[in-house]
Amino acid sequence: MSQSPAATFPPPGLSETEAQARLVAEGFNELPRSGRRTPLRITFEVMREPMLALLLGGGAVYLLLGDLQEALILLAFATLSVGITIVQEARTERVLEALRDLTSPRALVIRDGERKRIAGREVVRGDLVVLGEGDRVPADVLLIQSRDLQTDESLLTGESVPVRKIAAKVGDPPGERRPGGDDLPFAFSGSLVVRGSGIGEVLATGPLSQIGAIGQSLSTMQTEAPRLQRQTKRLVAIFALVGGAVSVLAVVLYGLLRGGWLDAVLAGIALGMSMLPEEFPMVLTIFMAMGAWRISQARVLTRRAAAIETLGSATVLCTDKTGTLTENRMTIAELRTPDGELFRLLNNSNTEMPAAFGEMVEIGMLASAEIPFDPMERAFHKLAQERLPKRADSTDRKLARAYGLRPELLAMSNAWQSSAEGGDCLIAAKGSPEAIIALCRLPADHVASVKGVVDAMATEGLRVLGVARSSHAGDQLPDKQTGFDFEFVGLVGLADPLRSGVPDAVSNCRSAGIRVVMITGDYPATARAIARQAGLDFNDVVSGDELKTLDDAALSARVKTTSVFARIMPEQKLAIVRALKSNGEIVAMTGDGVNDAPSLKAANIGIAMGGRGTDVAREASSIVLLDDDFGSIVKAIRLGRRIYDNLRKAMGFILAVHVPIAGLALLPLLFGLPILFGPIHIAFLEMVIDPVCSLVFEAETEEDDTMKRPPRDPEAALFSRSLIAWSVVQGTLAFALVAAIFLLSLHWGIPENEIRALTFFSLVLTIVGLIFVNRTFSDSLLISLFRPNRSLGIVVVVVAAALGGTLFWPLASTLFQFGPLHLDDLTVTLAAGIAVLVCLEVLKHFWRDGLKA
Repeated sequence: MSQSPAATFPPPGLSETEAQARLVAEGFNELPRSGRRTPLRITFEVMREPMLALLLGGGAVYLLLGDLQEALILLAFATLSVGITIVQEARTERVLEALRDLTSPRALVIRDGERKRIAGREVVRGDLVVLGEGDRVPADVLLIQSRDLQTDESLLTGESVPVRKIAAKVGDPPGERRPGGDDLPFAFSGSLVVRGSGIGEVLATGPLSQIGAIGQSLSTMQTEAPRLQRQTKRLVAIFALVGGAVSVLAVVLYGLLRGGWLDAVLAGIALGMSMLPEEFPMVLTIFMAMGAWRISQARVLTRRAAAIETLGSATVLCTDKTGTLTENRMTIAELRTPDGELFRLLNNSNTEMPAAFGEMVEIGMLASAEIPFDPMERAFHKLAQERLPKRADSTDRKLARAYGLRPELLAMSNAWQSSAEGGDCLIAAKGSPEAIIALCRLPADHVASVKGVVDAMATEGLRVLGVARSSHAGDQLPDKQTGFDFEFVGLVGLADPLRSGVPDAVSNCRSAGIRVVMITGDYPATARAIARQAGLDFNDVVSGDELKTLDDAALSARVKTTSVFARIMPEQKLAIVRALKSNGEIVAMTGDGVNDAPSLKAANIGIAMGGRGTDVAREASSIVLLDDDFGSIVKAIRLGRRIYDNLRKAMGFILAVHVPIAGLALLPLLFGLPILFGPIHIAFLEMVIDPVCSLVFEAETEEDDTMKRPPRDPEAALFSRSLIAWSVVQGTLAFALVAAIFLLSLHWGIPENEIRALTFFSLVLTIVGLIFVNRTFSDSLLISLFRPNRSLGIVVVVVAAALGGTLFWPLASTLFQFGPLHLDDLTVTLAAGIAVLVCLEVLKHFWRDGLKA
């Protein structure tokens, strides 16, 4: 037992009056509420977005034109967009709420000399808090009493191994208050007591605690705006300006040439609607929502849709070791007997365990708590249950006495009394190799041999424990462990095992041009071992102490070549992420603890572990791995690249389609020809274009080279010059072909309504041809035809049915002002679509390299 002399009988603590006064003066033990955005405020911000204004403006224009149905459809898209945005924005505001819930458990305090349980948020500075096994520490405390106390501080440090606590010594001022490290007299808010008990005086509550400081860094950090959203805004603005200018020009030309200014305004509105880029924001919204759904099928939850497109740009993946590359649980990996025999559990999972090694596991289990909290003790119990046969005498023992860890002797022992009359006590001990060596009083030559083996095991990244046994006759047990005559049983190597899919995931990241960087709070030797197992590319390991000596410029230079960081504190993780970003890297960061939350939020893409991860980490992230599988990151990156590829195809298709639509709307105005399209025709075309973009292109499978090309430049425009040129070529060819049909029909004296029907059908089938052309940038038409896309078949059937309805249903024919088409007319329209498809397939060969993202 470790406690200060003055702490044998704890003081009476604060009075209730003092506690209430401090609660009023210093506030509740929770994080202060920041200027949280309410749903109403978020709604107001969304309503000011230019993209939404264009959507609503388009709906208003349709209402003015009297087309209520299309107006309602457009307004429904606007409402859906607003709703999705509000929900996503509101969820990001929950991160501080989750942190408040985590850090406000129930607490047992001593006030007025009596123990009483209160809400954790009511704990104040100066309170005496009673801590027991399984308790969550409600505030940062200075321990005045400690009985074999160990706490799990993985939420703050990221390390799964519990740390040993001691009581503060009277008259000896404690050192720096920070989590991590054994034999310190501090326990920290949010950590979990896994062994022993103690009493602590509260030093800091709420935002002044260590976990509170992390919460404050989250609240002051700004999440950067999605790049694709900014690019789309610029694109929409350009299209809106061009469409508005062309519409005004059309009104002026029509009025001057034909004299009917009211008809000129109507024609200008129709032309403007043909060029209104309403599809862009709608397609972006649907692609992101459908993309999030597709990624969720791979057990990955997308919290911020914009992170989907950013996945394709990721150049660096920063990962925590514990719980991310590893399973965050201790597993016995290796057993060694005193005579040098070795038994590796991973290589002998189905092999019968030799008796000597079985005894070692049994002694280690008997030296552990009967109901273990400590991960290492759980590992002994688990292995014993799986590999050791039930022994008749195992249920006949009763724990007679437990000897806990001491600062001067890092070993613990349990004395087990046999129920048989006159039976001796079995003493089982485990602890640090040095402590077990001391208890066994090994000769010098044997000590040197054991230490050499320990060093070799540590180099492999193992946590090494020694195991010893003794027996004692009589009822009087010694007061200390050193009173027994121990026999050295062997060494146990425990590992936090690597996740099975990690090496393949790291290899896939490498082939995709993504550098994997491991950032851990563990020791350099362990970090090296895990990095080797994971297949990371690294030359050396940079420690947290070395990082402290680097300024911002030196750190930025160091992170360019370093892939493994060890003994890193939370604020240093954040500094590493920022240094990588300052070098122009697009950073994805994985993590699961509270300590990871600031770096998750600072990264371009925050990826939280959903199984063992804390609410804080999940809420601060952009993406959550529901199954905690590191390999799911690769699946998400692959899907992110596919989604962005398909988005570019859809956007290129939209631009290409608007060229012939706008051209055919403008052509009659320029040359005094019959007006082809009114608002109803434009509305129909939009009903074709919208589902094509949102269903067909979204459902396209990935290109063959998706994970073989380097990350794309996030600053690259959504429309590259090559893509714009390709879209213009497609649109111009389609316009030329359909315009030729229109002009020849006029020349041949075909009635105006039949010309309108013939031209419109030719345009629609040409659009269908453009769909097939844009399905893939890397493969030929023949190959793409065999790529499954159920949505394409559905869209083609629906378009054909809709065209048939406008032709053969009298009411629709009258509404569209269509005349009858004959078999030769329909053959011309089909030939137009095929001609565009064939010509563009030939031309695409010369654009293929430039079209790849």
